[in-house]
Amino acid sequence: MARRFPLAGLLRLRHAEQDRAAAALAAANERVRDAADARIAARRTLADAEGSQPIQDAATLSAVAAARAATRGMLEELDAVVRSRRADADRAQDEYNGARRSALGLEKLEDQHEEQQVAEELRTEQNALDEIAARSRAEGGAR
Repeated sequence: MARRFPLAGLLRLRHAEQDRAAAALAAANERVRDAADARIAARRTLADAEGSQPIQDAATLSAVAAARAATRGMLEELDAVVRSRRADADRAQDEYNGARRSALGLEKLEDQHEEQQVAEELRTEQNALDEIAARSRAEGGAR
């Protein structure tokens, strides 16, 4: 009977860590996409606001200038958010890569273990067949 892989529990733990890191990476990438989408929407708003209203007096000009300045400030903040979230996503990618490397090493050990088990089973089976053949020859020669 084949022996169980002795590090199976550790391998399950490494796979769980890898799954957790993959989920964190997916969430970080989603946050990056959300921030990028918000940035694009703000840029569209700024582009739409430019030239959309006829300026007839100083008050309107001041209001348009203030709106543009606020939108530009918001764009700068969104740029900072995108950079921050990209850095978070890069860290999450590094954590995932590390977890994957840890699991991969154990997976290779498990594959080697399985190959050894198969070889041992085949060797045992061949020994049994050889013994049966030797008995058959011995019994056939004794008659």
